[in-house]
Amino acid sequence: MTTPWIVLATIIGYFILLFIISWLASRGSDSKDALTGGRQAPWFIVAIAMLGAPISGVTFVSVPGMVVAKSYSYLQMVLGFIVGYFAIAYVLLPLFYKRHLVSIYGYLEQRFGGGTHKTGAWFFFISKMLGAAARFYVVCVTLQLLVFQPLGIPFIINVIATVALIFLYTLQGGVKTVIWTDTLKSFCLIMSVVLCIYFVASGLGYNLGEMCSAIAGDYSSRMWFFDNPKEGTYFWKQFIAGIFMVIATTGLDQDLMQRTLASKDAAESKKGLIVSGITQFFVIGLFLILGTLLSLYVTKNGMAMPEKSDELFGKVAFADGMPVVVGILFILGLVSAAYSAAGSALTALTTSFTVDILGADTKQDEARLSHTRRIVHIAMAAGMGIVILVFYAISNSDAISAVYTLASYTYGPILGLFAYGMMCKTPVRDRLVPIVCVAAPVISFFVQQWLEKQYEYTLGFELLLLNAALTMIGLLLLRKK
Repeated sequence: MTTPWIVLATIIGYFILLFIISWLASRGSDSKDALTGGRQAPWFIVAIAMLGAPISGVTFVSVPGMVVAKSYSYLQMVLGFIVGYFAIAYVLLPLFYKRHLVSIYGYLEQRFGGGTHKTGAWFFFISKMLGAAARFYVVCVTLQLLVFQPLGIPFIINVIATVALIFLYTLQGGVKTVIWTDTLKSFCLIMSVVLCIYFVASGLGYNLGEMCSAIAGDYSSRMWFFDNPKEGTYFWKQFIAGIFMVIATTGLDQDLMQRTLASKDAAESKKGLIVSGITQFFVIGLFLILGTLLSLYVTKNGMAMPEKSDELFGKVAFADGMPVVVGILFILGLVSAAYSAAGSALTALTTSFTVDILGADTKQDEARLSHTRRIVHIAMAAGMGIVILVFYAISNSDAISAVYTLASYTYGPILGLFAYGMMCKTPVRDRLVPIVCVAAPVISFFVQQWLEKQYEYTLGFELLLLNAALTMIGLLLLRKK
C-alpha cells in the first residue's frame, strides 16, 4: 500500500472512532448538556482529557524538532505550567463554580457589566478563531502534501471535508463529546510517542540501557539553563512565563476550561486539573526524548537534517528504513491532536458566542436554544474554514507568525480584566472598558517596537504581562468614585 493510501486509511479509521464516541456521548443530551457537559464528568476522565487538550497538531510535530536548537529547555516552562495549574485550581475554579458559570466570561458581566463581558468574549473569539485556524492550517498543509495532493485532491476539498467532519461529530454532543474525544486523543498521543520511541531506538540498534545512555550523552538533552539571562532559554524567564501563560491561555480560555467546568463541583475539578498538569511534564518529556532519538537517527544514517525543525519527525517517520507502522503512528498522533483540538475550539466558540455574545441561554427556551446553537455552530465551522483558506492564499511563515503574535496580544487584556476583578473591588465605568482593552495591545505594540529599536531588546512572553498591566492601569483610571 502506498503512503497516501496508508495516511487516508488512518484518517478514516480515526474519524470512525470519533463518530462512535460522539454518538455514545451525545445520547440523551439536550442543549444545556451541550454547553456544560451535564456537570457529571468524573475527575479522572477530565484529567486525561486535559492532559492532551493543550497539545495541537503543531505541538505534535514541533516539540520533537525543538531539541535541535533549544534542547530540553521547554521543560523549564512546563514546570511553570504546573505552578499555573495550581493557581487555576485554587483561585479561578472556586470562583467559576461559586458563580455557576456556563462560560467563564460570564464572570466579567457579574463583576463589571455587559460591556466588559462582551469585550472579553470578543477578545476570546478573535484569538481562538485565528489561533485554532492557524494550527489546523499547518496540519491541513501537511496532510495535503502526504495524501491529498498525490491523489489529485485540491486543498479546498481537503479543508471543506475535514471541517465538515469535525462539525458533524461535535454538533450534538458539545462539551461532553469534547471530553471523551480528548480522552481518545490523549491515549493516541501517548501511545504514538511511546511506540515511536521504541521503533526509532530499535532502528538505532539500542536496548533500553543503551538508549538512556545515548540520550543522556547527547547535547540535545540539556534541560537547565541558568547561565545567560539575555537568552530566551534562561530558566527564570521560561519558568515565570510558563506560570502566567498557562493561567491566561488555560485558566482564562473557554476552550480549555469547558472541560473542567463539566465536573460536578470545584473539588472534583481541582483533582483533574492538578493531576493533568503534573502528568503533562512527563508527556512533554516523552516528546523531547523522541526528538533526541530522531536527531540521532538522522545523523547515524547520513540523512540531511531538515531546514525546518518541524519537519524532523515526519522525515524520519516516512524514511525508507523505517517500518510502515511508524508512519501510521505519526499520522495517528497528528490527526488525533489536530482534529480533536479543532473540534474543541469549535465547541468553545459556539458556547461563547451563544452564551456571551447572544445571551441565548437565558433568553430562549430549550427548542429555540437548540436551534440557535446549531446555527451558531454552522457559522463557526464556516468561519474556521474560510480563515484556513485565507491563510492558504497568503501563506508564508510571516503570516502564520503574525497570527500567533496577535493571539498573545489578545490574551493580555483578558488576563488584566480578570486580575483587576479579583484584586480590586472598586467598580469601573463599564461602557469605557472596551477602549482600554483595545488601547492596551496598541500601546504594547509601540513599546515593543521602541525597545527593539532603542535597546535591541525583543519582548517575548513578557508581552502578555505588559498587555495585562496596561489593561489594569486603564481600569484603575476608570474607577467610579
